[in-house]
Amino acid sequence: MALFRTRIGRAPRAQRGFSLLEILVAFVILALVATALFGSFSGSLRNVSAADEWSRAALVAESRLAQAAAATPLREGGERGTDEGDIAWETKIAPYVAPDTSNELAAASEAMPTRLLRVSVDVRFPGPNGERTLQVATVKLARKETPQ
Repeated sequence: MALFRTRIGRAPRAQRGFSLLEILVAFVILALVATALFGSFSGSLRNVSAADEWSRAALVAESRLAQAAAATPLREGGERGTDEGDIAWETKIAPYVAPDTSNELAAASEAMPTRLLRVSVDVRFPGPNGERTLQVATVKLARKETPQ
């Protein structure tokens, strides 16, 4: 009869469950892994947001550059404004002189009926660490305006 009581009083070793300590250790490991995963997800969401802002700013800059460069006739000057409230842009059209241009070449180009104009667009937009700036530019050939 003593043998029977021993079997009923204790479960065989193969049928034992987890101890409380083993369950707590498993939860701690699970919590550490979940914390690391949520941190990486949070960083990924910040990167996606920054990339979205950068893409919007690039689209505004490219469209403003195309609009300014397509103006006929192309004249010196500037323009500024905002797009969607948080993206500020400024367009500038100014004469362009290539770097390291000799005096003879500059004098010869004055006699030509055309000139080079630099069309640039500066875009300012909010970023995760403050204001960011993007600049795009092109050079266009334009007629010189004749005095009337």
